[in-house]
Amino acid sequence: MSNSHDLTRRSFIEKATAAGAAGAAAAYFIPAGVLGKDATPGANDRIQLGLIGAGGMGRSNLASCAKHPDVEVTGIAEVWKSRRDAAVAKYQRSAKPYADYREMLQRDDVDAVIIATPQHWHCLNAVHAAEAGKDVYLQKPMTLHVAESIAVTRAVEKHGIICQVGTQIHAGENYRRVVEMVRSGNLGKISVARTFLRMNQGPEGIGHPAVCDPPKEIDWNSWVGPAPMRPFTEAILGNGPGGGWKKISYMDYRGGWTSGMAPHILDLPYWALDPGFPSVTFASGGKHVLRDAGDAPDTHEVTWQYPNLTITWMMSLVSKFGFHFQEQRGDDGAKWRGERSDPNNITWWLGTYFHGVNGTLISDYTKHDVVPEGDRMKDAKTPEKSIPPSPGHEREWLDCVRSRKQPSCSAAYHHKIDVAIGLANLSLKLGRSIRFDPATESIVDDAEAAKAARPEYRDPWKFPEEYL
Repeated sequence: MSNSHDLTRRSFIEKATAAGAAGAAAAYFIPAGVLGKDATPGANDRIQLGLIGAGGMGRSNLASCAKHPDVEVTGIAEVWKSRRDAAVAKYQRSAKPYADYREMLQRDDVDAVIIATPQHWHCLNAVHAAEAGKDVYLQKPMTLHVAESIAVTRAVEKHGIICQVGTQIHAGENYRRVVEMVRSGNLGKISVARTFLRMNQGPEGIGHPAVCDPPKEIDWNSWVGPAPMRPFTEAILGNGPGGGWKKISYMDYRGGWTSGMAPHILDLPYWALDPGFPSVTFASGGKHVLRDAGDAPDTHEVTWQYPNLTITWMMSLVSKFGFHFQEQRGDDGAKWRGERSDPNNITWWLGTYFHGVNGTLISDYTKHDVVPEGDRMKDAKTPEKSIPPSPGHEREWLDCVRSRKQPSCSAAYHHKIDVAIGLANLSLKLGRSIRFDPATESIVDDAEAAKAARPEYRDPWKFPEEYL
């Protein structure tokens, strides 16, 4: 985007209108400095908020922000017309519609944006927002590729914006208590933290939805954007029964279930242990059982190595056994499984184990328990509450927009989790271990892996190389 500094807002709008949302993809973007805009709201002003991506999660995040009296919704950007119209109708007194998010980013009446587009869009959305001086609430996963994670993190830092990554579970009380317990030392030295996600879609998986023309109300070329173009099916959009989980099965657009769920689950050991970047990542697995139209793995086993610590990830779409430890204690295993059910009647088990020399702590989103090693914890006391309650994940972000202090799930914090997930997917794709240098944030001694860590964007979209 070397010519972006030479454009005025008027030329952007004229060219984008003439070319359409798809044809305008290549170059028309104006950094905030060109417009002379200070995006920080005054102490008594409302935060003027825009939404990029008006799907279910985006509308939920927006509603959580809009309920506060110091927020005004001023823009909705969405390539899916019915979604755009429905979102604008809810905030019709103040919100304007945009088919191209970059036009909204040029507006003086937008201070900050929520980004809840499909995951393959997150990098460009976030970088463009940072360049426009807009603070960002960025839904998880932050990105799909290691180089994208680096680009977003550096763009946030360079342009001085506030960024919260949308791992809402981070705001819960249970995670706070687990972090306090781990940090208290009661468990002793922790050698391994194990994380897992289990469900059983059966060998039919998402089935074989018919290839068809995309709905006319969707600008399909713009929806696909920088990702590879592929034949359209309703499952890619998440339409139809079970669509909420079917769409995760497409790697180019969603990154599979490791990208979809590990940001929430890995957040707990990262928060509690602060391990930094992994030095070695090894993954195994693949599509062993499912015979469906998706290309995401149904099995993904990952080991990350850190100084004096190992973290693992166990993901299965073909077995929902949840590693419930009560059976080993003589209890009823059905009492504690970390079980969750989504609206499409897909049941899964998820959780984290912290294996310490004195005891093991297991946690899911809402509860936790400790299994002592013999009498090693007989004198241990529950640690005092030291982490304040959250005002809400979105409200925390809004408060930080005003204070100009980064929130708890900032881009810099989540970057380490995002890189670990990107390396896990890359290791599975290449079939070998990947070494990563935390000091330089680069893959070492593997030119093929280093190249594959940076996605090739579909023309006319350009990867933001300047941040690498």
